[in-house]
Amino acid sequence: MSGLTPRSALTPRFPISEQEVEQVVHAFYDAIRRHPGLGPVFANHVTDWPGHEAKIVRFWHNVIFHHKVYDGDPMRVHARAGDVRPQHFDVWLGLFDSVLRRELNPIQAAAWSQVAHRIGRGLRAGVDDHRRPVGAVPRLV
Repeated sequence: MSGLTPRSALTPRFPISEQEVEQVVHAFYDAIRRHPGLGPVFANHVTDWPGHEAKIVRFWHNVIFHHKVYDGDPMRVHARAGDVRPQHFDVWLGLFDSVLRRELNPIQAAAWSQVAHRIGRGLRAGVDDHRRPVGAVPRLV
């Protein structure tokens, strides 16, 4: 096992508690359910909100704390949803940023936002790629 860092030695990407992660996820999905554009899209796919939120908490624990507690495939899920559009990610990120600013201190909010935007760009590209006709030139924006 030489050369490998033990999981317990890994530090979070930025200073934040697990409770704060849960708080942000719950506040975000509360905002999603009330959002006129994103709410209906999510409602088409999420039937168990507490279960979905718990799954997303595990996702962020993987990303932020390096825990190995999430085993989903968000790219595949978003690409195959059918009604998720590339432009939804700009709205999603804007809403997520507003929740981060409201729930966390500015340093935490900025750090998490940076990670979320990187992930959002990847998901948007995946959705865009999935929707593009076979043989079409990829969009590079």
